[in-house]
Amino acid sequence: MKKIIPVIVALVLILIIGGVGIGGMLLEKYSYSKETADLTEYYGVTGDRLAIVLQDEIVPEQAVRRGGICYFDLDTVHTYFNEGFYVDTTEQLLLYTTAVDTYRAGIGGSSWQNGAEAKDLGYVICFVEGETVYVAADYVKMFTNFSYEVFNDLCIQVYTEWGTKELAEVTKGTQVRTLGGIKSPILRQIEKGETVEILEQMETWSKVKTSDSIIGYIENKRLSEITAETETPVTDYVPEEYTSLSMEGKVSLGWHAIGGLGGNDTLGAMVAEGKGMNVIAPTWFSLNDNEGSFRSFGSAQYVQQAHGYGLEVWGVWDNFNYKNETGSNIDSYTILSATSKRQRLVQGIISTAQSLGLDGINIDFEGLAEDVGVHYIQFLRELSVECRKNSLVLSIDNYVPFHFNEYYRLDIQGEIADYVIIMGYDEHWHGSKDPGSVASIDYVSNGLEKTLEQVPANKVVNALPFYTILWKTEGAEVTDEYITLNNVADFLQRVNVTPGWDEETCQNYAEWQSGSATYQIWVEDLESLNVKLNVMSVKDIAGVAVWRLGYGTASAWELIKAYAES
Repeated sequence: MKKIIPVIVALVLILIIGGVGIGGMLLEKYSYSKETADLTEYYGVTGDRLAIVLQDEIVPEQAVRRGGICYFDLDTVHTYFNEGFYVDTTEQLLLYTTAVDTYRAGIGGSSWQNGAEAKDLGYVICFVEGETVYVAADYVKMFTNFSYEVFNDLCIQVYTEWGTKELAEVTKGTQVRTLGGIKSPILRQIEKGETVEILEQMETWSKVKTSDSIIGYIENKRLSEITAETETPVTDYVPEEYTSLSMEGKVSLGWHAIGGLGGNDTLGAMVAEGKGMNVIAPTWFSLNDNEGSFRSFGSAQYVQQAHGYGLEVWGVWDNFNYKNETGSNIDSYTILSATSKRQRLVQGIISTAQSLGLDGINIDFEGLAEDVGVHYIQFLRELSVECRKNSLVLSIDNYVPFHFNEYYRLDIQGEIADYVIIMGYDEHWHGSKDPGSVASIDYVSNGLEKTLEQVPANKVVNALPFYTILWKTEGAEVTDEYITLNNVADFLQRVNVTPGWDEETCQNYAEWQSGSATYQIWVEDLESLNVKLNVMSVKDIAGVAVWRLGYGTASAWELIKAYAES
């Protein structure tokens, strides 16, 4: 017996130790972690930075807090809140253009100015740090509908949309954890009776957002039944209405190419050609320096005569004719990126239009590089305000939209302009060394489809070409020449070529050999124009423009007239 007792004791000790070990493992497995997460690491913030919780998501961008004021960097403002803010770092200005005015705030200053009105807000509206521009959240709110609140000096909760949210009450004090698991670090303790927003419900855990915008996970067994609550929208800012001028019926515009004062004398001939035309657009004005000035062939007598013919006159301002004629270094970026120069140009356009008695303004700025885009749009915003104040129609010429020219921003043009004109040609262009149609039906139709995704149909005008291109390929060399609509039939007869209908382009096509050269022509004629006009009728757009007067025929203008009156 004495020998058995030590054995029993040993066995008991082994069982106890084993039990403790197993118990420890079970405790380790099933006990709740008490590890607390570092919220600064959770949010990824340091110093005066604030994480941005946009709706129910922490976005990569961050805000800053200075002197109790919250600021967003300009890229964040553009991405999430409002694209209308424009900064001129050279002249140290932050601008915001509404439908009726432009607000100016000096960088580093606390006041804004709007014409004769000015107000000091008592805080720095915007500042620059390195290459980053920061704008006060409260200033952004002056022009944008959103709400924000700062929590724990770590995050800023922002709402830009409101709908219905799902809520649940915490039935027993517990923890919000970084992930759905009891070993996950604790973000914060949460008391019984607190309400959380349910973002996603899983089998045993739910992703929630607390009242102080901490996003984490809570066990479902700690939550009451889910209820729905309709959110109350914030209406601090009511967007202004962009009023528009529109013609009765469809626009029927003819561009009148004028290269000198003597060109104004051809008005009568152009009107005689353009039967059914109700707008004439003389190419009078072209940027001629880098300070915001332009040369002018404008004539008040021409305008009066055009009015006598029952026509509106929309003067054309371009950025290329003077440059091409003289070889001058006219730089659109230099002009449009400087607020003082841009304003000089805007005021010059308006005062000239008033002095000549113009009915409208047609902007034809071509060949803009992508880095000019934001400045060009600000120019159009500022010009639109002045046009609206002075009852001048604002129309803007544009290429057929593609991904590579999106910076012309048809969506914004469609809001601020009266008419957006799509130059539905140059699918293949003079000097491109790429033989093809000037305006195939797919090119025109697809261009209008993409435009109508961004611009209301009652503002869209499609421009037709009254010309085609004759292509000559000889060996590796490709050359071309324009042939106008009123000359193409005589040309084909002269070279003894009869084109045949090409269903793909919806144009008559001809190809022939002469010596070692191959000639190709995709003809613009009554048949091709009629197909385009039918597409335009189906899409119910605002009208038609023609490049250009002097190239057309009576029959072509009869088609235009019938379309405009349909």
